[in-house]
Amino acid sequence: MSSISALDLARIQFGFTVSFHIIFPAITIGLASFLAMLEGMWLWKKDSVYRDLYHFWSKIFAVNFAMGVVSGLVMAYEFGTNWSFFSSYAGSITGPLLTYEVLTAFFLEAGFLGVMLFGWHKVSPRMHFFATLMVAIGTLISATWILASNSWMQTPQGYAVLDGRVVPTDWLKVIFNPSFPYRLAHMTAAAFLSTALFVGASAAWHLLRGNRSEPVRTMLSMAMWMLLFTAPLQILIGDAHGLNTLEHQPAKLAAIEAHWENKPGEDVPLILFAWPDMQQEKNHFAIEVPHLGSLILTHSWNGQIPALKEFPKEDRPNATVIFWSFRIMVVLGMLMLALGLWALWLRRKERLYSNRLFLRFAVLMGPSGLIAVLAGWFTTEIGRQPWVVYGLMRTADAVSNHSAMALTTTLVLFVVMYLAVFGTGIGYLLKLTAQGPHEHEGDTLDEDHDLLPNQRPARPLSAVDEGLNAPHTPTSQHGGQH
Repeated sequence: MSSISALDLARIQFGFTVSFHIIFPAITIGLASFLAMLEGMWLWKKDSVYRDLYHFWSKIFAVNFAMGVVSGLVMAYEFGTNWSFFSSYAGSITGPLLTYEVLTAFFLEAGFLGVMLFGWHKVSPRMHFFATLMVAIGTLISATWILASNSWMQTPQGYAVLDGRVVPTDWLKVIFNPSFPYRLAHMTAAAFLSTALFVGASAAWHLLRGNRSEPVRTMLSMAMWMLLFTAPLQILIGDAHGLNTLEHQPAKLAAIEAHWENKPGEDVPLILFAWPDMQQEKNHFAIEVPHLGSLILTHSWNGQIPALKEFPKEDRPNATVIFWSFRIMVVLGMLMLALGLWALWLRRKERLYSNRLFLRFAVLMGPSGLIAVLAGWFTTEIGRQPWVVYGLMRTADAVSNHSAMALTTTLVLFVVMYLAVFGTGIGYLLKLTAQGPHEHEGDTLDEDHDLLPNQRPARPLSAVDEGLNAPHTPTSQHGGQH
């Protein structure tokens, strides 16, 4: 058995760091918009419940935002250390796109984040709401630039190759490349779904523990409405994204479907279960539904898609991996839709806050949005292989000249440090979430509630001023529907 190569180790290291990082921006994007909605509802209705939820979730947002920034910095360095040939080849396009993200999004978020987290009693309510809106818009702009860069690597256009490097010839084509609109919509919807499931799971957990306070019931209700509207929308976006992939990355779609060959006049079945074998070029233990693949992928009864055997072996993605990562994402998406529909049915029966089986399911589904994000990300990135810039530069040509020993050492250090630092951070965030929102929390705040005397905020974590050791007592037992 051959030993693992430096290329494989570099890919594993980047995959590990980006997998840790992506869960934080997903929640940041969703929570920022959720906070803007909460503050807008409070200003409109003057209902203290929305204000109480805002103060509760703003603390969780601060912790999550801090971890997202720290985890993202590492990847910027990896482009230079582990993927220097890629940076040299495509840096004239990816570099400016990431710079635009810093100039337009990060500066916008940083400029208004302090007002959002520490300015509740220091600026007018409308100014504070404006700051929250700017932070929420900043997160969406940030996602736009990051996905523009990644989408260009998937479906490059608007460039020319000069002296062995790509240079931009049309920035509008670079940014608005063929896959960009679908990826942006898909990732944004995924972020909203992940946040809705996180918020809903938190509310369901508190309801199961007997906390039926108005803030808890409100956040469950809002989460389930978001889930009900966004889950079917995400399915439609996913279908459109699949058709785009069929047009621009047919090898990826063939690997996702584990579709090996076409025969004249035959349909494409939908393979529900199989073990794709890359060596033998066939599927083991396949369970298929005739014609359904044609209907979904080509919107026709007997339509065909390109098959894996139509591509050279060296140009095929790993079907064994992305066949399953894609199906994990799809199954979780179906469960999200089922949860939203179940919530709608219980809402009509006035049992949304009292059905314990539903609440347990909502708790179990809490991490499903983030798992689906990771599964979708694996499908996208592994499905692009063996290309780092699709059709232009192979991943093997992009990696730096490091030894396997050096990459093994840094990978081990990354794993240890990430588990220690972000494991602690995630544990802290979950403990904070477990405290739950307090009714009339805003009534107890004075002008310096978030800072000690003569202290100024130094970081987002300064917004969290509560200890995590004191047990939380349910604030209200009334108001539950039975």
